[in-house]
Amino acid sequence: MAKIYVASSWRNPYFADVVSLLRSAGHEVYDFRNPPHGGHGFKWAEIAQDMGVGAAGCAGEAATEWTFDQYRQGLKHPKAERQFAADLEAMLWADTCVLVLPCGRSAHTEAGWFSGRGLKTIAYIPQFDEPELMYKLFNAIVATPTELLEALK
Repeated sequence: MAKIYVASSWRNPYFADVVSLLRSAGHEVYDFRNPPHGGHGFKWAEIAQDMGVGAAGCAGEAATEWTFDQYRQGLKHPKAERQFAADLEAMLWADTCVLVLPCGRSAHTEAGWFSGRGLKTIAYIPQFDEPELMYKLFNAIVATPTELLEALK
């Protein structure tokens, strides 16, 4: 069985089902929404609140009213540091990455990191939106839960 890092977005409607599917198939799975260190994962909106900066559009991932300098400072916030450390530890632990679309830049960066290290990387696209050429770098591109489980064998 694989040790899987699921890379996705807070807004992804498929994320929880994918984590459940993988665990029910016997895989060990890192869930960034419920990290092993406790808590509920990382949201930029919490940092915006702590820093007293705008958080419009902070659905969990973006602080759209921030300046670049505020963003750079936000990366140094203890909550950001804690979640980054937890995610990086999980990435170093895992032998497989499942990129669950739709998702954003962080998830794609994580998947690219796995692929670049030569680790199994799978793009799971349950709702096809548009083609992406560079997913050819990954080991598999799948569209259904059955295909996902098959690609993990």
